[in-house]
Amino acid sequence: MAAREVSERHEVYLEGYAGILADASATGRRLSRDELASRRSLGEQAAEAGIGLRSLVGAHMAATRAAGSSASVDDVLSVAAQALDAFAEGYERAQRHAVRQEEAARREFIDDLLYGRSDLGRLAQRAERYGLRLAYEHAVAVACGTAAYEEGDPVLREVERALRGRFGDRSILLTTKDGRLVCVAPGDQDDVLAHFAKQAFAATGGGKVAIGRPHPGPAGVVQSYEEALNALDLAERLELDDPVLRAADLLVYPVLTRDRQAMADLVENALGPLRRARGGAQPLLDTLTAYFDSGCVSAEAARRLSLSVRAFTYRLERIHKLTGADPSDPVHRYALQTAVIGARLLDWPTQPL
Repeated sequence: MAAREVSERHEVYLEGYAGILADASATGRRLSRDELASRRSLGEQAAEAGIGLRSLVGAHMAATRAAGSSASVDDVLSVAAQALDAFAEGYERAQRHAVRQEEAARREFIDDLLYGRSDLGRLAQRAERYGLRLAYEHAVAVACGTAAYEEGDPVLREVERALRGRFGDRSILLTTKDGRLVCVAPGDQDDVLAHFAKQAFAATGGGKVAIGRPHPGPAGVVQSYEEALNALDLAERLELDDPVLRAADLLVYPVLTRDRQAMADLVENALGPLRRARGGAQPLLDTLTAYFDSGCVSAEAARRLSLSVRAFTYRLERIHKLTGADPSDPVHRYALQTAVIGARLLDWPTQPL
């Protein structure tokens, strides 16, 4: 670009500068409030037009050299410094405003994407701006830790660097929602979500990560997100130890809880008699939980409860006597194990059925 073209491009943002420079430097005064305000305004306009600040500073310095003045060099430079400082202040203010607007637009898009609150056609168009093509399948992973995370959080930046470093721009959206880390990725790229789970687990200091199933379209993102949230909720209620949970592996639990009344009846009929035990139902319910979680191996279950095998076996016998169901009998085991899962989902016996 020719020097003349550069000059003409910047001339509008130097309006009034030569006059201010000549008058203020000649008298040695500081710039007035109105003069500073005019520089800030021009700085904002330049930022909104996308003109680089470095080239604008160069244009100001060129105008300063070309102006010529009988004033001392120190006075000229003092005025130029005041004018440039005000100009840069306005420029930066406009940039901050643009960043806030972009952040607000991105947050609005994410809320609409995860909650499905926008027109689906318009949502798909907005998604392209963030590298998502919602006509295809997408899956959502959600990670939670001991702290709540927000946009700009160091944990989020750490996970994002790891993902970008390995996969580049592979249509990945990484964000936060309700204090959790959220990753949206194409449904056929499970390696992305698996790597997100690994990095999020490390960055959150051992938090939990849940991965929803892939679903097509904008509504599919909402469904996958909800599946991931439900998996985290199940993990908390069932005290699941796995750091990474997949909604596809937990489908039996929504089925079991679909008819709450039927599940409550099963819990009451199968486990209700445990209330008659000394100390109430909870210790014997914990016994059954440890027994089933350990693959029905009494020695391992006893270790988990810090009991001797003899004491643990006595508890199993007590359960058999109270309920009429033998936990070691495959015929009885399924109903008891299902009832134990239902009790954990319904928070029984702490909460009434």
